Amino acid sequence: MQYQIEPIGIIHSPYREKFAVPRQPNLVPSATAELHLQGAANTLEAVRDIEQFSHLWLLFLFDQNLEGGWRPTVRPPRLGGNARVGVFASRATFRPNGIGMSAVTLKGVRKQGDQIILDLGGIDLVDGTPIIDIKPYIPYSDSIPDAIGGFASEEPDTLAVTLDLAQFPMLSSNQAQVIQEVLAQDPRPAYKKGKPDSKEYAVHLFNYNVRFCYHEDGVTVTGIDTRTV
Repeated sequence: MQYQIEPIGIIHSPYREKFAVPRQPNLVPSATAELHLQGAANTLEAVRDIEQFSHLWLLFLFDQNLEGGWRPTVRPPRLGGNARVGVFASRATFRPNGIGMSAVTLKGVRKQGDQIILDLGGIDLVDGTPIIDIKPYIPYSDSIPDAIGGFASEEPDTLAVTLDLAQFPMLSSNQAQVIQEVLAQDPRPAYKKGKPDSKEYAVHLFNYNVRFCYHEDGVTVTGIDTRTV
């Protein structure tokens, strides 16, 4: 039996590629995004009273991974990228139906012409991600204080980031904060962590190509170039 799913909206976020997207929501709290509703869902009636809730669950498609298929075991970054666990014991992006979920902050709802927009915070989704459902986050049932988080019980460590704002006057304060929070998460492959690394990396954030290097004291932003695409 097969079912057809039609997206109800599209995310517009600072993350223009998969590399460096936070591995969980709210690890980069300064990252904001817009959810543009579409089709029959693009109406104020569909989001009536949603602002009563501070947070939302977003169900979405890992659309960039769907053609890659899936395997029953994966290698989570939190285990160093070597140990394998079952795909259902992880939040891996390659899944049987390519469905993910994120708990995000709802900052507001607005209408811009005919477009209904939800302003969100703490986002961890690539720009252009299709959203297939929205549900309110309910604290008394969705938050379980004594839950056990297995191999992901603790929040990941972060690194110190050096970003000289005087060198990059094109950045707004929010953009600079997002860049710092993203790089502090160390988006490199898991096997690179804790090892000497002389490579210069780059990531597409906002409309910038951000170049950076890792060293034993943390991360240094080495260059930022404006991208036209």
